[in-house]
Amino acid sequence: MSATIYIAEDDQSIREVLVSFLTAAHYHVQAFTNGDDLWQAFQRQTCDLVILDIMMPGTDGLTICERIRDKSTVPIIILTAKESELDFVRGITLGSDDYLTKPFRPTILLMRVKALLRRVEMEQAASKQTRLAQSIQTFDLIYDAEAMVVLCQQQPITLTMTELQVLVYFMQHANKAIHRETLLQEVWGFTAEVETRVTDETIRRIRKKLLAVNSTASISSIWGFGYKLIARGSEA
Repeated sequence: MSATIYIAEDDQSIREVLVSFLTAAHYHVQAFTNGDDLWQAFQRQTCDLVILDIMMPGTDGLTICERIRDKSTVPIIILTAKESELDFVRGITLGSDDYLTKPFRPTILLMRVKALLRRVEMEQAASKQTRLAQSIQTFDLIYDAEAMVVLCQQQPITLTMTELQVLVYFMQHANKAIHRETLLQEVWGFTAEVETRVTDETIRRIRKKLLAVNSTASISSIWGFGYKLIARGSEA
């Protein structure tokens, strides 16, 4: 069965192009002229992916993103009209999985949609094995596969689903250098051709949360390559 995608975009020309491209790719698409209508529809019936413009009549897209994330882990792509560091940071902080700056090629959006939905399929396919897997312990971090939570000194760390998957991936490969493109492909499902800043921001948030719980683990940057989960203080 084809995935259902909700779109909130007040620009008619952009909305029609997105609907056309996604429908041609065999997705079931429902388009709305504002975020409030999308939110009402989402409360009645959830979907498989959400595309949200930021600036719309009524409630802005970032607020709608926050409402959806409080209720669901559905993938969310934010659309922003101009290059805005604040919009990007707020969108990712509120739980969006990716973002695109207008103007963008519909083919790029389609690639992002396919990548996010493929990631969800992979997660669902592996969920039984993941839940049955033994807990992972790395430094002072423990991944409880049954509860799908990472504990630090027996206290749960508040993580989004994406942050959880990234941190668990690092725990599975502790002290091993992870190439940025490998992380993109293994966690996000993106190919090297798709550029995204989501990875860097997600790593930044995880670092902040590890510091907040006084974890002995730290994610170190490897210049020109990627990242490594190491014991804090062993960067040198």
